[in-house]
Amino acid sequence: MCDVGLRPHPTQRQRRLGLELRRLREESGFSAAEAGRTAGLGAAHMSHIETGRTAIPEPKLRVLADTYGCKDKPLVDALVTMGKSTGRGWWTEFRPTMTDPALDLAEVEATSVAHRNFQWLHVPGLLQTEEYMRASFEGVNPMSTAAERDLFATFRLRRQEELRRNESLAYHAVIHEAALRMQFFSRDVMRGQIEHLVEVSRAPNVTVQLLPFQAQSYEVAFSTPFVVYEASVPALHTVYVEHPVSSPFLSEQQHLAMYCESFDRLSKAALPPVDVRSRTWSYGTRDSLALIQHLLYTL
Repeated sequence: MCDVGLRPHPTQRQRRLGLELRRLREESGFSAAEAGRTAGLGAAHMSHIETGRTAIPEPKLRVLADTYGCKDKPLVDALVTMGKSTGRGWWTEFRPTMTDPALDLAEVEATSVAHRNFQWLHVPGLLQTEEYMRASFEGVNPMSTAAERDLFATFRLRRQEELRRNESLAYHAVIHEAALRMQFFSRDVMRGQIEHLVEVSRAPNVTVQLLPFQAQSYEVAFSTPFVVYEASVPALHTVYVEHPVSSPFLSEQQHLAMYCESFDRLSKAALPPVDVRSRTWSYGTRDSLALIQHLLYTL
């Protein structure tokens, strides 16, 4: 049974704040009890803070950071901002109906400065047409009701709306050619989706690359779709790994470095981005737009 006043289900942001404070403490060599005494906090209270089950006031957070010898002011300020956040946003209206992981994903997206997404079997959610996302959801959940499909589509469309509104957010997707060749859906749905990729690429903050079957190299270990959500402070980047049972958020520094490096290599192996603005056509052109045009011709 939870202690009175403790959060029964901390959000991803709350858990991440606690994990970062714990990481700083452990790197400094302090025990929870030793660190807590410097900020007037008991060991049990420190445990609740580090698991995201209770908040920490700014003054005490800064005392702990100073105790840990953390001189990274941008990092400390970012942790303070995380602690002050109410966690409310456009997704709040969906709390009664959407799962906690979906709400966590929306909040992580909203607080990121860049998204770097790799997909090999489906088009990334933020780039999907409504017809594609509905067909995809129904294919994965054939017993779903019309109301469930409507809710799923409405929530994803709202996430897309935030991407269109926030032109300061850099969105970069590397999509394997296989995702555009799979015959999961009707010809019209796939044609509309492929054409949509060209249209969304017109946005100055959106980069779309295709990774062809003939790519020179490929990160075999990273065949699972993932997204790197970049924060204003690199240490607070987050990796989201898609999985049919449970899609985890990764925050360990070694994992962040591994996935960031992997995305860079995938991007280098992919064709040059779709760019309709500076298009100069020739039969020898090999870029993402040329592959899209070929796919549309053969569809």
